[in-house]
Amino acid sequence: MEIWILLGSLILILIGAEAFTNALEHLGERLGISEGVTGSIFAAVGTALPEAMVPMVAVLAGSGSLEIRHEVGVGAILGAPLMLSTLTLCLMGIFAANSRGWQQPFRPEPTGLRRDLTWFLMAFTLGSIAIFVPPEWRVVRVTIALVLVLMYMTYLLLTIRASRSLVDQGHGTEADHPLFLSRIHLPENLLTILLQLGFGLGVIIGGAKGFVFGIEHLAAWLGISALALSLLIVPVATELPEKINSIIWVRRGRDTLAFGNITGAMVFQGSLLPALGVMLTPWAPRIEVLLGMGLTLLATLYLLILSRSRSMKPYHFVVNGLCYLAFVFSIIFF
Repeated sequence: MEIWILLGSLILILIGAEAFTNALEHLGERLGISEGVTGSIFAAVGTALPEAMVPMVAVLAGSGSLEIRHEVGVGAILGAPLMLSTLTLCLMGIFAANSRGWQQPFRPEPTGLRRDLTWFLMAFTLGSIAIFVPPEWRVVRVTIALVLVLMYMTYLLLTIRASRSLVDQGHGTEADHPLFLSRIHLPENLLTILLQLGFGLGVIIGGAKGFVFGIEHLAAWLGISALALSLLIVPVATELPEKINSIIWVRRGRDTLAFGNITGAMVFQGSLLPALGVMLTPWAPRIEVLLGMGLTLLATLYLLILSRSRSMKPYHFVVNGLCYLAFVFSIIFF
């Protein structure tokens, strides 16, 4: 039964992602904003909502053991950026190679990509340092959480400010295909775009919830701990929106949108969600947590170095995939 739920949920996520990306392109084009803003803010925050809800519900409104809820919350918070910086980029590289070849370089707008990665590294490093701050040092933890929130607000302002010059340089958002709802003779206006955007996001969230439900039941049968479940299993479902949206865009040659969708979500999940963890969970240095944080920072630093090179090709992201495999094998066998 769980297998059918997983397959049905995956189909829903695919349908929702197609509708969401199509509407988002039209919204960005209508508002006259850059692809960087469309990908790094609109798409990233919109498709990050499913995985953002998992730790929030677990910590703030969950039922059952408080210890289990904290483990699920911490695992979901850390598992999301881990998967984005490793497995997600690797999958995007594989699908890009299938459509354009392993040697054909990616061409995202470089300043936005480097800005996303730099802000993520700063915020996630601060969140990682906070894991060594004892829970009794409440004032220090609250201060770190507030700094993380302020960092994300500053990142938003810088990204939006850079939009105008990027549009002038030819990086404005343009829609590749007509709005899907216009095919059923609805007017192609802002209201229709928002209607399709809401529909796509709703289907994505519904599909992600169904996927989580199916995977959790399988994991219970396998006897996986709550923290390992959250680090390994939950992000597989909740990160599907980012993976599929970026795969759709990269196969169309929309590299700025594809990368911005992933790296923008990383900034969101590497600043606001750790702030929640620092404030409301023990946020303790367990071996699984330290390993996940270390590999996330390593994979992101590797991507930042790649972004400063002359070319960034699909085969480069095999390294990111190996980082994820190293984490999985470490959790399972050690």
